[in-house]
Amino acid sequence: MISVLVVDDHPLFRAGLEALLATVPEIDVVGSAGDGETAVRRAGDLAPDVVLMDLNLPGTPGLEATRRIVAARPATAVLVLTMVDDDDSVMAALQVGARGYLLKGAAQEEVLAAIRSVAAGGAVIGAGAAQRVLRGGRGAPAQDLTEREAQVLSLIAHGRSNPEIARTLGVSLKTVQNHVSHVLAKMQVRDRTQAALRMRGL
Repeated sequence: MISVLVVDDHPLFRAGLEALLATVPEIDVVGSAGDGETAVRRAGDLAPDVVLMDLNLPGTPGLEATRRIVAARPATAVLVLTMVDDDDSVMAALQVGARGYLLKGAAQEEVLAAIRSVAAGGAVIGAGAAQRVLRGGRGAPAQDLTEREAQVLSLIAHGRSNPEIARTLGVSLKTVQNHVSHVLAKMQVRDRTQAALRMRGL
């Protein structure tokens, strides 16, 4: 079961999102918030697996709320779901620790898939936001990675967790962890989210 906290300042949108998620058997909406300060507090109290975060919030902005939630609870994945689609906002959200960025025009199936992916440790950038991110730079050339490291990177980019990668490749979890460390070092990125983004830009 994936526990989700819904954060949006528009009551109708928030209620609609909660209603949608309530129809999905493996998702449990544990709470909601209409402003950033409440979001931070509820994330601390409820310890959700995923926080769906709008950026335009009264009081504490969504970016600051994201930063505080991730700092306090690294295991909680913040998935930004917003109308804001400028380059700076996409990059800023990722820099403060968001694991995903979707625009509110995303299809329901895309939102649900993104929730599942970030809950499993993956990184998700919706089509609209991805085009902006991918124009912003490139990572290490693919040829710098070994064949196995390239396989691991591809699986990371598809939202697979380390245990899932280990099962897929038939290797130990420790081996996967070593490969991930090598990939991050070679690509000169600090985490899996950045690696996945760079992978999609190659």
